[in-house]
Amino acid sequence: MNDWHRFACAAELDRALAGHIARALATDVQGNGHASLAVSGGSTPKGMFQQLSNRELDWSKVWLTLVDERCVTSDSEDSNERLLRLHLLQQRAAGARFVGMASTGATGLEQLGREIAAIPKPFSVVVLGMGGDGHTASWFPQATNLAALLDPDNPAEVAVTDPVTAPHRRLTLTLAAVLNSREIIIHITGEAKRALLECARIPDHPVAAILEQRTTPVTIWWAPL
Repeated sequence: MNDWHRFACAAELDRALAGHIARALATDVQGNGHASLAVSGGSTPKGMFQQLSNRELDWSKVWLTLVDERCVTSDSEDSNERLLRLHLLQQRAAGARFVGMASTGATGLEQLGREIAAIPKPFSVVVLGMGGDGHTASWFPQATNLAALLDPDNPAEVAVTDPVTAPHRRLTLTLAAVLNSREIIIHITGEAKRALLECARIPDHPVAAILEQRTTPVTIWWAPL
């Protein structure tokens, strides 16, 4: 059973979640000398990012990366990196050690794999979203390599995938990489996503790979739209 944190509105959720993440990062900085955070894009986390960006902690010791990215330029409106630079890598958080997911071809993917591997693990926190089709990260139900992405024994931390049902090829952390975290948070809003998450099943809903595993604690943070 996964723990739910339910809020009256998105603004209340954003404040609470930003505080929770900041405390987790501060704890790891104090205990280990560093912390690491992987986050998802989309419209849902914008408010939380803005709240988190001004939390007081030693951001110079925080490694920040993306859970997934579209294969677009970093200045594209579809870029998750652009979203982070506008909403999270601001104010105090501008000092974080950001590792983006820009990649071109096999050589670029190999280099990205090395950069992701260099981030201190386990992640302090991984924050996931969820699409209306039950995908999380860029693990789409119709992707031809979905089984490899969801293989907990896959040695690769990052992979390329074609979502089939959505624009752009993607770069994404694998399930094995996401599970290498102290805590996984699923951040969603709206009744439709709440209902879907409560009945998600593999393989129709890849997010169920997170819900059904017992390696890493999962909490779900939800508010109505």
